[in-house]
Amino acid sequence: MKLKFLMLLLVFCLVGCKDNSDPDEPSGFLQVTGSDTIVNAVQSISEEFMKQYPYIYVAVNGGGSGVGFASLINKTTDVATASREITKKEIELAHKRGVEPNEFIIGFDGVAVIVNNNNPVSQLSIEDLHNIFTGKITSWNQLGDKDLTIVNLSREVSSGTYAYFKEEVIRLGKKDSLEEFSPQTLLLSSSQAIVEEVSVNESAVGYLGMGYASDRTKALKVAKDGNFCAPDVNSVLSGKYPLSRPLYFYTNGKPEGVTKLFVDFALSPTGQKQMVESGFVPRSSNVVKED
Repeated sequence: MKLKFLMLLLVFCLVGCKDNSDPDEPSGFLQVTGSDTIVNAVQSISEEFMKQYPYIYVAVNGGGSGVGFASLINKTTDVATASREITKKEIELAHKRGVEPNEFIIGFDGVAVIVNNNNPVSQLSIEDLHNIFTGKITSWNQLGDKDLTIVNLSREVSSGTYAYFKEEVIRLGKKDSLEEFSPQTLLLSSSQAIVEEVSVNESAVGYLGMGYASDRTKALKVAKDGNFCAPDVNSVLSGKYPLSRPLYFYTNGKPEGVTKLFVDFALSPTGQKQMVESGFVPRSSNVVKED
């Protein structure tokens, strides 16, 4: 707690010490909190934003989509970032606190399912994933690999990716389903932690935002209707990849001042380019990653 206070004090000192000789130049402090999936992308957007607006300081924190929504509801963040939609319960709580959640789609993501590079399995259906993560399939030999016990890796419950995967894979999109992750599923604190474990554990399988996919692990092709697709820009934009989803910013009401500047910047070609450079899919196919 003391360290956090000192860091915030340093931030305010840095902002206060800037010599803003132009009274018309936008200035201030902006807090952005939420999704771990896009925390790196949002940090990149913030860095470019601060180059254009040198008298505005942006602090970006992760913690998960749930943390972002809680911060918005408690009025401790200006922008909540999320990899899932805000829930009805969260909206009701926000209204009780005098907060009006306002949604912006800032890009798209394909939730990638990754395995160790030595795992010969290259594709799985949604049904296969459902059976793995609910504990119905427990060994890779049931899927044509070695006789190794499958190690299921998941994000923590505050993660929007966890909530999305639970809805689409564990419960197969059925609103009345009560199925849960297998008790043997290991909950890890970040997408990077899942990458680290899968890269060294031949038995492991995990899921994460496509921005974290790399050659250190293998992203599987996934099918819902028999058509297997890899999580890439084209399959996500077209909707062919079955685990495609929007990524969000939420503000309290219509954004104003420096908050509006930041949201507009994130939706601009420069901001969208940062989404692409971070491995995600922009709102428009006109934003192309440069070689």
